[in-house]
Amino acid sequence: MSPLVKIRAERDQMSAVERRVADFILENAQLLRDYSSQQLADALGISQSSVVKFTQKLGFKGYPDLKYSVGEAMARADNGDAAQVAAQAPDAPDESTAGNLWRCKSAAEEETRLINAPETLQAVADAIAAAGARGRVFMMGLGDDDIHVRSFALRLSLLGVPSVHSVDTGRMAANVSVAGADDVLLLFCEHGNHPALCKIGRFFKERRGLLITVTRHTSNPLRAMADMALLVSAHDERPYIQPVLYQSALQHLLDGVFVQLCEGDEQRHQHVLANIERVQQMLDP
Repeated sequence: MSPLVKIRAERDQMSAVERRVADFILENAQLLRDYSSQQLADALGISQSSVVKFTQKLGFKGYPDLKYSVGEAMARADNGDAAQVAAQAPDAPDESTAGNLWRCKSAAEEETRLINAPETLQAVADAIAAAGARGRVFMMGLGDDDIHVRSFALRLSLLGVPSVHSVDTGRMAANVSVAGADDVLLLFCEHGNHPALCKIGRFFKERRGLLITVTRHTSNPLRAMADMALLVSAHDERPYIQPVLYQSALQHLLDGVFVQLCEGDEQRHQHVLANIERVQQMLDP
């Protein structure tokens, strides 16, 4: 994993001092080779030991190891992506904007992929499949998250896995009151701290169901109570771009779970193909 990708992906989990180090490295990666650990500490107004602890927390032996790894990553970028960026026409602002957004989305999707182990995606897919066979799948999200809930519910229905979902917190609380140990609840909440969703999550846990949360890669109440957690990493200084990156990375993450479900069982595979063909026949003029 690229050290810059790893730093960005782990940033939300860091302390205030660690985020200062992370931000400096992300913003000045090309200059890092000229900084010793003491010089970096002096530039940030922190102790040298804080820099060393930061590097070790990321899994590096020490600061020189991190600096070398960042240098390698920058060299690979210079040999590949940078050449492609330079080749873009400077007098085509629309293309430049679209290309930059595409790269930002790709970076967010890559960070999200790296922080969600394949074993986690498989476990989530298995839990949903088991609940579809023996119990029920409950899902809920508010605001923009509800868009992904409804889209994912539609895809599950193509697989023959019906779901119970609603944007009405009172109705969902009533729905999960009949939940049991064979059921699964997926709660979508970007920041993982919505009071109503936290209450529904705790209520569901009391019913001994399996709770799966979908949130940002931060420490948050929903993630803390989850049996399984799907995490999204998406960062940008522009407040109108960051939500776009989050939604893109989240969709990519859910696509991965859907594909796992499609390809993990031959009966579901045949079921989804038959349903896609049936829907297409209805849509054809």
